[in-house]
Amino acid sequence: MTTQVFHGRLDKQAWMVTDEVIAVMDALHQDGGEARFVGGCVRDALVNRKNVDIDIATPLRPEEVIQRLEKAKIKYVPTGLKHGTVTALVDGTPFEITTLRVDVKPQGRHAEVAFTDDWEQDAARRDFTFNAMSATMEGDVFDPFGGIEDLRTGRVIFVGKAERRIKEDVLRILRYFRFFAHYGQGAPDPSALKACAALADHIPKLSAERIRDELLKLLSAERCALVWKLMLSEGIVTHFLPEATNTAALETLLRLEHDHHSAPFVLRRLAALLEVTKEALPRLSRGLRLSNEQAWQLMQLSFPPMKVATTMSSHDMRRLVHLTGNDMARSLLLLASAREGGTADISALYQVATAFRPPRFPLVGQDVMMLGIKPGPEIGRILGEMENWWIDRDFKPGRGEALEYLKTCYTPRAKGG
Repeated sequence: MTTQVFHGRLDKQAWMVTDEVIAVMDALHQDGGEARFVGGCVRDALVNRKNVDIDIATPLRPEEVIQRLEKAKIKYVPTGLKHGTVTALVDGTPFEITTLRVDVKPQGRHAEVAFTDDWEQDAARRDFTFNAMSATMEGDVFDPFGGIEDLRTGRVIFVGKAERRIKEDVLRILRYFRFFAHYGQGAPDPSALKACAALADHIPKLSAERIRDELLKLLSAERCALVWKLMLSEGIVTHFLPEATNTAALETLLRLEHDHHSAPFVLRRLAALLEVTKEALPRLSRGLRLSNEQAWQLMQLSFPPMKVATTMSSHDMRRLVHLTGNDMARSLLLLASAREGGTADISALYQVATAFRPPRFPLVGQDVMMLGIKPGPEIGRILGEMENWWIDRDFKPGRGEALEYLKTCYTPRAKGG
């Protein structure tokens, strides 16, 4: 095993001293074993960002990892023994434990690997310098490729030659821009940008799920509009989402989100980018393998059930809240303002979208049947008309007034039937 010198110190993180983490690391450290935190949890701790995934690496072979977990009475799932991965489960919390490895035949997520006890060899197979760091329980950070400095200065730098690393896994193109959106500063690395542009025509070979995941992660970044413009200029977007070109709307939306203290919502940001017809949107959603819920939300955001504009009345905003809910109404207002250029003052409408709670519609189907109308589609039609009457009166009529109006309007029709 090679001996590495640590290159930094990490303050003790809250997640490092939880009972679950201590249990797993203690099991792996028994009898002289070694284990470190790797990847995103180390990177994000160094810049004080929250990280939900705690990944662990060890020179121990997978069977040794399993033996130690069993001895410590820790549940586990052999999630990828061929690639050296075992997932420990402590009180429902998963920890991915992977044996140090080198790529024998790099093929994206299907690479053939060989196990090693060399930490630097394992680090060399990772994509970017700040993802190649590891840290001990004591906070010693091992940084073989200068990731700490790159992270500090906002540089996203490939480990090794960018073109070679991308050919190993084309997803690294999208990962490059995702990390540049989240951690980058200043101009991108020229060699990385050149390699990404040169190999972008291979992106369609990736699975839709992998593209979708990177896309949504990129759009969660505050710098997503700036980076998306860069991707458009380099011809990257054309190869996986050519409909997403409206960066002006996205830029304005980001400003409006900040001004109105609105939490990031990636599907709203995606909707701002899209220039697509209502008929084509379902095909786009299927192409990205969006869930049914995500596809439905994207359709609502792109083609709402009523016209939304910054000039709409408070009454129309209350109608919109009734139709879509508070969260969707706020998103639709932000999108409308972004597409209009973001110059109108939408504070009053935004407050209505936030505060209004529609009362329950006071009539039910039984009320209509009491007039002698038989069950069937006519019941739904009448209730729909009555609900529009109720909404037009700003949701104010109560049950008594609504019943009187129902009898006035529909009793003759029922007797005639």
